[in-house]
Amino acid sequence: MDWIQALILGIVQGLTEYLPVSSSGHLQIGQHLLGVEEAGGLTFDIVVHVATVLSTLVVLRKEVTWIFNGLFKWDGKLNDEQKYALNILISMIPIGIVGLFFKDYVDAIFEGSLTIVGVCLLVTAFLLALTHFYKPQEREEISPLHAFIIGVAQACAVLPGLSRSGSTIATGLLIGNSRKSLAQFSFLMVIPPILGEALLDFKHLVAPSAEYIAEHGEAAQIPFIVLAVGFVAAFISGCFACKWMIDFVKKCKLIYFAIYCAIVGILAICL
Repeated sequence: MDWIQALILGIVQGLTEYLPVSSSGHLQIGQHLLGVEEAGGLTFDIVVHVATVLSTLVVLRKEVTWIFNGLFKWDGKLNDEQKYALNILISMIPIGIVGLFFKDYVDAIFEGSLTIVGVCLLVTAFLLALTHFYKPQEREEISPLHAFIIGVAQACAVLPGLSRSGSTIATGLLIGNSRKSLAQFSFLMVIPPILGEALLDFKHLVAPSAEYIAEHGEAAQIPFIVLAVGFVAAFISGCFACKWMIDFVKKCKLIYFAIYCAIVGILAICL
């Protein structure tokens, strides 16, 4: 991987992590088109995912500060900040189970297949299109039950091509949550899972198992400058995409992303 490839893939990761179009699917398509080997891409994937987490913390710094300021206060009952943090924790349960016990299994079966990416992008398109035609009565606050259901949608998005943000936002809208509450919650809830996923991948770099080496080969060394370019590109584009997408979810229709995902899904299947 050279720095130009890193720049392109970093921008792709930063933009698509927050747009409901699947960052993992676009990364696989981008790596395929640019000829980037999977073994050399694992370190890069970790770096750009951490960059997008940092971009979320920057864009939503006021919300994160609000949660932490009230998290350790206690006046006999849960305050709003603690309820919000509890909902995020509840939403992490499904992805935690999948990440700890099934992630390697899912990666071994589905990773690297553009056909699977294409099919999952079509599923993403279907979910986003449903939000255009089915509009239940909205509620402002996300309940613990709804947080868990949205978390299940996030867990399903471990499949490459099934958008994490698209699945969580679409599911939240379809079960009756308001756009305003989902725009913020859907991006805050992905911070712990993305960091956890990066840590799980990092263990393969530090101490790869024999099974992992047999499946993926030895991890290739990537020059620091290449990783730095990818990190900066993912961080800057992630900041832009996160802020823009929050405003977009509050005001605009997701049907346009459904059309885009359908087109890219068909192209991926053809590739």
